Amino acid sequence: MRTAAELNYREKGIISEIDFSHPSSKRIMEHGFTPGQTIELICKSTFNDPIAISIRGTLIAIRKSEAGCIKLK
Repeated sequence: MRTAAELNYREKGIISEIDFSHPSSKRIMEHGFTPGQTIELICKSTFNDPIAISIRGTLIAIRKSEAGCIKLK
């Protein structure tokens, strides 16, 4: 199963689940990352961390490790 951390530039994905074993999973869900939502990778920083993801019309920067707990369909 792919994760949000594996998306390429301008690639979209639909969230299937959030891995709750990650310490930041609650914060990620509070930012709107919930199952069924479409996300798009907008840009990566110089060393690919953090990454900027568009969700629900909002641009959110998250760490690549946090993006790894967002599983996609």
